[in-house]
Amino acid sequence: MAIVIKATTREGKGTGASRRLRRAGNVPGVVYGGDKEAVSLDFNHKDLFMEFRHEAFHASILTLEVDGKKEQVLLRDYQLHPVRNTIQHIDFQRVSASEKIHVKVPLHFINADVAPGVKLGGGIVSHILTEADVSCLPKDLPEFIEVDLGNLEAGQSVHLSEIKLPKGVEFVQLAHENDAAVASVSKPRGGAASDADAAEGEAEGEAAAE
Repeated sequence: MAIVIKATTREGKGTGASRRLRRAGNVPGVVYGGDKEAVSLDFNHKDLFMEFRHEAFHASILTLEVDGKKEQVLLRDYQLHPVRNTIQHIDFQRVSASEKIHVKVPLHFINADVAPGVKLGGGIVSHILTEADVSCLPKDLPEFIEVDLGNLEAGQSVHLSEIKLPKGVEFVQLAHENDAAVASVSKPRGGAASDADAAEGEAEGEAAAE
């Protein structure tokens, strides 16, 4: 479902004007890019924050409606208040349907509980990356990418090159020959296998003593 965010053009600029907007329950922002000039915007904080909380808001093509006119944009930057957890400022970039974009997309890890290294070996899954930079046309941008950990043994990792991507989507790091690990299963310290070996050794020792 497309996310639509509404704004109005903002005339006042500067720290004082932004402070007045925030006191009134609004958020100063800007949209830029494409063949148009940057435009200062005014968002309703309550409406904006309702969408901002969702993961898809940070890695999807958004519809920005300004004074009744709509255009496709990406979230590019934002500032949060260090204490109140409110949005202080937000930036959006216009996108073109025919030009590739670079976006950080969340990684969703699946089947960790059935991975042999976890289920049988007692290993622990570590998420090395939680998002990855992808390149694609706006129409091909996924909200997230699934990483299947179902075949990992203890001591193994899954790398970017092993992840199945949607058609038209590429990992930017692979284009630069950086096949980074995204998750791994660590071997247990004194885990089930070690305990079994120890028990077997004790039994053999007792038998020899008899």
